[in-house]
Amino acid sequence: MSRDVLITGGGTGIGRAIARHFAEQGERVIVTGRRPGPLKELADETGVRALVCDHAEPAALTELLAELPDRLDVLVNNAGGNTDFDADGESDLASYARDFRANLDANLVTAALTTRCVDDRLASGGAVVHIGSIAADQGAGAYGASKAGLATWNLDLAARFGPRGITANVVSPGYIADTEFFRDQLANETRERLIASTATGRPGSPEDIAGAVAFLASPAARHITGQVLNVNGGAHTTR
Repeated sequence: MSRDVLITGGGTGIGRAIARHFAEQGERVIVTGRRPGPLKELADETGVRALVCDHAEPAALTELLAELPDRLDVLVNNAGGNTDFDADGESDLASYARDFRANLDANLVTAALTTRCVDDRLASGGAVVHIGSIAADQGAGAYGASKAGLATWNLDLAARFGPRGITANVVSPGYIADTEFFRDQLANETRERLIASTATGRPGSPEDIAGAVAFLASPAARHITGQVLNVNGGAHTTR
């Protein structure tokens, strides 16, 4: 039986790969994002339903809720990114506070608000999967802090959802190529260093993350919850 899947921030990169994976499995997929152009391209390519939404804005989420089905089987909180790449370079305290909060809003608050918004529609036997980051364990300023906060917040979420038969986990990528994450600002030396830090000797791909998300949302993972699944080629290990 087909499931209803909501993927946030799914117009490009990892979110796009996740959407494509679920669509190819015959699921009913809804993808959101802030930019209509990439969403339309994805919808035309895969047949998913695309809706514009800024998940940091409660009013936008309330409008989105009216467009969603009464039941959701899978929620993938993928919206986010390192907003420091978009900062204006100002270093006064007020600018620092603004830029720090921007990362929290983009990566932690979006997931919390979206999950709260659709809470009553999440079906028993369903799954919530957040996209974290290796930065939660290795640092990266406010971005790393926001992803670490996401993993910690998920612990309470898993405990609360468990009695309803809903799992809640985090997939934590390392360096993933073919995304807009670095805004074309990644130096070749840095890229080579990131690849060299892996045991596999290659960058991750969006499809690597899509496969991990699909597993955590599958019947095979019904007793896995409150966990962080690292997908980084061995760049960061758990022991």
